[in-house]
Amino acid sequence: MPADHAFGWFRDAMRLWKQAPATFAAIAVVVLVTSIALEPVPIAGLVAANVVAPVLACGLYYACLAADRNDRPRFTHIAAVFAAPLRALAAVVAASLIALAAEAFTAWQLAGVNLLLPVPENANLPIETIIAVHAVSIAASLPLTFVPMAALFDGEGVRRAFALSARAFAMNVPALTLLAAYSFVLLMLGLATMGVGLVLALPWIAAASYAAWKDIFGLR
Repeated sequence: MPADHAFGWFRDAMRLWKQAPATFAAIAVVVLVTSIALEPVPIAGLVAANVVAPVLACGLYYACLAADRNDRPRFTHIAAVFAAPLRALAAVVAASLIALAAEAFTAWQLAGVNLLLPVPENANLPIETIIAVHAVSIAASLPLTFVPMAALFDGEGVRRAFALSARAFAMNVPALTLLAAYSFVLLMLGLATMGVGLVLALPWIAAASYAAWKDIFGLR
């Protein structure tokens, strides 16, 4: 796909989101609360933020699928992922943990902070470190963009889902790099508004990724 296909993904994302903005926002709120509220809790917070929250975030993909089928996205789509096979959940969690590893490595190298520990210093990272951590996370996640869709919607196993996503990335680097830039800007705007903007940013990023998946894999 040429790079300008990414703009079509953004337009499709808005089309899907406009069908049920309140529902998408409600799902995003649950994901954010799960991730943020429990993050300071030792062990449980780490699991919630990097395992449970990414799994719940797949509800945004299910809502996109419903909207794309001219069905009504529902808040209950946040639980649809739990009906998926265990291998699909494993693929989603594995992709999330790879992004976490990239974040943790960057924070340790730049600021000497271990993100895997719920220490108070994590909340006082320099702004440039926060930006770098999220930039690296998005870059590391780029080859894994389509892992959730391949696993949840196409029924692919973990290895196959990762292989398909990596191959799609390798064949569409310019367009997906533009998608990553779009996601990064939305993420930074969300963080700049004390997290409030993430209620919009998360659905928009998920919907654009869903649109990219359909376009690159030639799905109707």
